[in-house]
Amino acid sequence: MQKVLCIHPDDDMLVALSDLAAGEVVNWEGESILISSAVKTKHKLARRAFAAGDILRLYGVPVGKATVDIRRGEAVTTENLHHYAAEVELEPQAPYTWTPPDVARLEGATFPGVVRADGRVGTANYWLIFPLVFCENRNVEHLRNALEAPLGYTRNDLASFTLSLLGEDMEAPKPVVRPFPNLDGVRIITHNGGCGGTRADARSLCKILSAYADHPNVAGITVFSLGCQNAQIAMFQEALAKQNPHFDKPCLIYEQQKWDSEDAMMKAVLTDTLAQLKEANKVRRQPVPLAHLKIGVKCGGSDGFSGISANPAMGLVSDMVVAVGGSSILAEFPELCGVEANLIERCENDDDKRRFLGLMRDFEARAEAVGTHFADNPSPGNIRDGLITDAMKSAGAAKKGGTSPIVSVLDYGEQSPKPGLSLLCTPGGDVESVTGIVASGANVVLFSTGLGTPTGNPIVPVLKISSNTWVAKKLADLIDYDCGPVIEGQPLPDVANGLFDLVVATAGGQYQAKADRLQQYDFIFWKRDISL
Repeated sequence: MQKVLCIHPDDDMLVALSDLAAGEVVNWEGESILISSAVKTKHKLARRAFAAGDILRLYGVPVGKATVDIRRGEAVTTENLHHYAAEVELEPQAPYTWTPPDVARLEGATFPGVVRADGRVGTANYWLIFPLVFCENRNVEHLRNALEAPLGYTRNDLASFTLSLLGEDMEAPKPVVRPFPNLDGVRIITHNGGCGGTRADARSLCKILSAYADHPNVAGITVFSLGCQNAQIAMFQEALAKQNPHFDKPCLIYEQQKWDSEDAMMKAVLTDTLAQLKEANKVRRQPVPLAHLKIGVKCGGSDGFSGISANPAMGLVSDMVVAVGGSSILAEFPELCGVEANLIERCENDDDKRRFLGLMRDFEARAEAVGTHFADNPSPGNIRDGLITDAMKSAGAAKKGGTSPIVSVLDYGEQSPKPGLSLLCTPGGDVESVTGIVASGANVVLFSTGLGTPTGNPIVPVLKISSNTWVAKKLADLIDYDCGPVIEGQPLPDVANGLFDLVVATAGGQYQAKADRLQQYDFIFWKRDISL
């Protein structure tokens, strides 16, 4: 087995594919290097000697500055390398040229999609329940509990286990025949917003909630309001009208302070919602072209293999989706630090180049204003598994976006306006980012991880893609697809083709994401507080 890997010919470091001991000799394409200090799997070693102050490259771009002299063959760690990203300025450039991947095998291919009245296509058919303010979270959960089990959308294996621990004899629960087989589920959103913060926060919340309400995966909504909160019903309705002036889905709104009792309100809510579920069940999936795929690409719990296996595979899938006429969304601006030049080159128009650079600089300035920096982005888990600077992490993270041209640059919650690859300004935090990706219209999210994460979403399937086979086996209940074979030598296109097929099966309802099986429905909207 090959012990080291060079990602790019211009790189100053090699990646250790297994633990390397001091005194060991490794080879890469005729280059022999004596290991001068132990190097852990996924970490990097210096290809030559460096002096303090030298800039080191990985993925062909600068990712760090040596803080002390580094010997050839020495492990590159946080003790000898700090974050460094090259400054970027807008300069005249030749038009970007792109060679799309070969997608001949996909010609004429379709998937069973959920087609809405306006022609937009979803990958699921859910009824969505949410509050305008955190005070109503309990009522949202009560309504969910009143609907899910009787309608056959949930199971509670741990409740049965609890009874067994108590020594209670119980019969196996009888399976519920779902009365609404064409409704994929009743999903809820709970949150900590809507009041007590700024009016800007309330407007941001309403913007995101309106995007979820309008999403083609949603058949209709039940909304709870207390009455006195910042996020007023009128504010939400205004956001909804702005999101889609022709919004025509069922929209049931209840204000608790107008009712004499909670019990009376909840019975009315349940009666009204159940009647609408019967209508939502009339939707049938039908074959639609692959051009209706709109994927989001995200990474979290990344390791030193993420940028070598899972992220490039997702990037190739992104390119394939664009090549068949679909859309892709690349987010996490703190994890694009250091690769701005490549992304700017790929922007189709100058306004998007300026907007991307402006959003990046504004994000970093607000981070610095509260005493932090993009350099603080890598988590302890990232660092422990080989991603020791933000620029290093970013260079691998950007691989998720493939190589296709960038057709638009979006701020948080904005909709992707046309097919192709879009950049979306979100934090790197898993749930804040996925929440924003879905609000921008993604109907399947691909989420790479090297360490493992359960992240899901209330209305869109989130496929977990592992960078290494070890975590895919260890956390098999979380991981949907293993890109570890790339590390072992399997061709990247073969792995990416398998992942693309899984995306299509998920979009068509023929595969259920592990996060959905675990009922992991996460939602956190970005309040524009600094969150890296």
